[in-house]
Amino acid sequence: MEDQETKNITVVIAGRPYPLKIKGEDEPAIRKIVKEVNEKINKFQLTYTRKDKQDCLSMALLTYAVDLFKAQQNQTRDTIIASRLSQLDHLLDALVE
Repeated sequence: MEDQETKNITVVIAGRPYPLKIKGEDEPAIRKIVKEVNEKINKFQLTYTRKDKQDCLSMALLTYAVDLFKAQQNQTRDTIIASRLSQLDHLLDALVE
């Protein structure tokens, strides 16, 4: 990150400020993610009124972790399928020649 332009920003998640040092080009994505996280936390607070902010933050984090895990599983599956398709393509090419 030393060679790239860095920027200091502060984001607020669940009412708490967090100072960050980021690449300037990452700011729009970070701001969008922070907005989505806060919206998810607010949704959990409305759904689970007896839970405190920390519980809602944890549930939001778990939701993102599950989504990331599923995406990684799909990516792994896609990589395996692409590899098998490539092998089949080579076999078909060998048969045609």
